[in-house]
Amino acid sequence: MIDDYLAGDLSAVEEAIRKAAAAEIMPRHRQLAAHEIVQKSGPHDLVTTADRLAEEHLTASLTALLPGSVVVGEEAVHADPSVYGALGGDAPVWIVDPVDGTRQFVRGEAGFCTLVALAVRGEVLASWTYAPVLDWMATAVKGRGAWLNGERLLPGPPEPGADLRVAMSHPDYTTEDQKRALLVLDTPGVRARPCGSAGLEYLGVARGDQEAIAFSWENAWDHAAGLLLVTEAGGAHLTLSGEEFRIAGDNAMPFTAARTPETAERIRALLASASSG
Repeated sequence: MIDDYLAGDLSAVEEAIRKAAAAEIMPRHRQLAAHEIVQKSGPHDLVTTADRLAEEHLTASLTALLPGSVVVGEEAVHADPSVYGALGGDAPVWIVDPVDGTRQFVRGEAGFCTLVALAVRGEVLASWTYAPVLDWMATAVKGRGAWLNGERLLPGPPEPGADLRVAMSHPDYTTEDQKRALLVLDTPGVRARPCGSAGLEYLGVARGDQEAIAFSWENAWDHAAGLLLVTEAGGAHLTLSGEEFRIAGDNAMPFTAARTPETAERIRALLASASSG
């Protein structure tokens, strides 16, 4: 189905992402001036000049690659929330997070990435996760697998009897109710920790570095790329109700994505026990 939209030339998307990062993100890594960092909703919700300019760069290049497509980007939606509604429309949608892990980027750390996904009528067809400092380019195409720098991602099941390593929503970004819902993961057999960049946490699941994530927010730009990456690597994702996560929203939260369907159900059941207790 992806060939109906990009004629099989997925490398052009990868090149567009690399160019945006090289032009707008990396020159500002560890070089940000104070006036280039702005708070949005609070002290933990930051945006930088690099976020804005990289999203503008990607908006121009990606829509040129696919005429008639639209972009749902984090910064565009912040400026105009109605943009998010395109996820429910018929036009192909590029879902963009120009700098996922802005806090890490501001600190001068390596743990940030650019996330791009292509979706049509709520179905994610392809995704790209690019960590420029680490030189990681992870890609996934629906029905064709997940890859990191040209190597197939197939982590397989967790080690029998080992604790499940789970990255969960960072407490700085959660409400008190969300904290209580995720507290159930503090249990024998699970080693939970606060997440960093959502995109890199998904990649960690697809690589087998950890077993699962458990998140409590719905923003499509944080999840679309990673959800396809995990499922194409053999994993699964489930919301609290047992349904798959829908990028357009209206999900029963929190939700999980895991390296195997069995692990996803185990984490979902734990999360459900908190809501029913």
